[in-house]
Amino acid sequence: MKNLKSLYLFLSIIIASLILASCNPSAKTDESEKHSDKENLDTIGQKGKKIIVFFGNSLTAGYGLDDPSQAFTALIQKRIDSLGLEYKVVNAGVSGETTAGGKSRIDWLLKQPLDIFVLELGGNDGLRGIPVSETRRNLQAILEKVHAKYPQADRVLAGMQIPPNMGQDYTSEFKRIYPDLATENDIPLIPFLLEGVGGEASLNLPDGIHPNADGHRIVAENVWKTLQPIL
Repeated sequence: MKNLKSLYLFLSIIIASLILASCNPSAKTDESEKHSDKENLDTIGQKGKKIIVFFGNSLTAGYGLDDPSQAFTALIQKRIDSLGLEYKVVNAGVSGETTAGGKSRIDWLLKQPLDIFVLELGGNDGLRGIPVSETRRNLQAILEKVHAKYPQADRVLAGMQIPPNMGQDYTSEFKRIYPDLATENDIPLIPFLLEGVGGEASLNLPDGIHPNADGHRIVAENVWKTLQPIL
């Protein structure tokens, strides 16, 4: 019970932080993020390498880390390179992103090809109390857009959980979004992106919210368990 309460507290803080990050004056604008995404995709230029796009919020973006190479997405790239696999990771994370924001951004991103698409969004929706049905529709729309544009691409869904601030019914319904969508779309699911990291002070930045370098290493392992069979 103590561990469960700690996890709820951590989730409350981290989701609140995701929203604060979106309001931070120093945060990038949507347009600058789009240019960054395009630069990442345009500069790959490595023949024979397939593209893995991680599409999410500050967790994917590696918010708060001193070095971008410490983010779990970069660690996934290092693992891929060490195994001699021909894949290039593209980090398309935007701090503060909601599912609605992701839905509006995805068409632009899909102008460039991809082979594997990892979707990590929804936490901000939960804290804002956005109807679960809307969050579900937005996530489904993103998955459908990717499949329509690149039907041969593999899609992966990263699960998120929220504390019971909005009531137990809302919390339970929100949690079901991810396994339900994974089943309905017949795609792999990362059950909980922050498994083993949430609530662990030693694995988070001084703000007690975002994973530090050690935390990102664990997140990378969580992702790798689901991603490896696809690769």
